[in-house]
Formats: sequence, C-alpha cells, structure tokens
Amino acid sequence: MCAHVLVAEDDEKQAELIRLSLLAEGHTATVVHDGGAALDAARRLGPDLVVLDLMLPVVDGFGVCRVLRAGADPDIPVVMLTARAEEDDVLLGLELGADDYLTKPYSPRELMARIRTVLRRSGRGTGRDHDPVVRAGGIAVDPVRHEVCCDGVPVECTPAEFQLLLTMAGEPERVFTRRQLLQCTRGVDRASTERAVDVHIMNLRRKIEADPRRPARLLTVFGVGYKLSGGRT
Repeated sequence: MCAHVLVAEDDEKQAELIRLSLLAEGHTATVVHDGGAALDAARRLGPDLVVLDLMLPVVDGFGVCRVLRAGADPDIPVVMLTARAEEDDVLLGLELGADDYLTKPYSPRELMARIRTVLRRSGRGTGRDHDPVVRAGGIAVDPVRHEVCCDGVPVECTPAEFQLLLTMAGEPERVFTRRQLLQCTRGVDRASTERAVDVHIMNLRRKIEADPRRPARLLTVFGVGYKLSGGRT
C-alpha cells in the first residue's frame, strides 16, 4: 500500500522524522508547518491521509480538521498528533472526525502502524497508480527494494548515501542544510557529523554525476547546503 500523506507539524525535527518514516514505508509526503498551509496543501494535492498536529500556528489542528470535514473531500483520513492528552481534547478531535489520535511522545513505528491501519480501513492508497519509487533528475530511489538507479543504471550506495538521496529526491529543488541532512542519517550513521555529510555528498557525486567536479544533479547552494535538481541532465 502506497499513499501520499500530508504532514502538518510545526516542530521541524518531528516533521522530518515523520517524513523519513513515510518514505521508508514506500509512501510519499508533503510537509507543512502551520494550519493555513495545511489547508492550502490539502486543497491542491488531495492527499490520501493527513497527519495533523493539534497545536499548529495560524489555524490549530481542530480548525484544520473542521474545515477538511466541510470541504470537497470530507472523508479524507486524519491522524491527529498532540502533546495534550486531556479527555476533552481527545473527544473533541474524534467528534470533529479524526480517524485516530496519538499523543506525544510516540514512536515512529507506532505512528506508521496507525497510518497503515487507517489507510487499510479507508481504502485509500490502494487501487491507484502509486509508485513507491522516488524520482528526480534521472535518479530513481526505491525505498522498498533499497535500490538506486541513475539514468537506468544501478548505483551502489552506502546506507547513509541512500538515505541522503531518498531525502533529497523526495523534495527536488529543496535546499537542505547540512544539519537537516545529518538528521536524516542518524538512524544509519550515528557517529556522523556535519563534515561527514560533505564527504557523503562528494562520494555520491562520483556515482551520479558525469563530471563530479562540475555537478549538474547534486548541487551546492553556497552558505546554505545542498539540493538535488529535479530537471533532466
């Protein structure tokens, strides 16, 4: 089962952890950090499921859920996340139409299990042409088979290199800081540092660039970090 999930979470570290967990499960994800952006993304993208933090700025999770239920796709599944575990909040969330409710702190494995259950129950993410392979700029990253291809040619990657490519291919043209890229390798390279990210990038360029000294895919944004170009080379 593969689905597109909208993640509305104002804590950037938590949002990135959820996004990476979804990619590892074969899903695709869009991340936003406030309720207004969540409503806009839901209208534009028509996601299969929304992971919705309760304490969002601009419009809180209750407000977002209320608008979603009154919108063009009132049956879109919603999994609410919150640090507030009071019974009244739980009941209000469920009354507004949340399909499930998870209180912080939670484990990513538990959240992924809840998402699988809600998707299965709703029938979303099935019977569509969803493809777990993430593609950008001639790069194809398969999180299920743990394979990478560059212009159709298999590329051998270390676990950290694979995770970096999966992260950047999931959001082509987005500029990631070294700190953000370091965070995404923590599960496979706990001893890594921001300097190690530069080394991983250098090694990846040797594998996916025609001329690693003049990269056309894996680009440096000086003073910020790196991005993966979404265009063909």
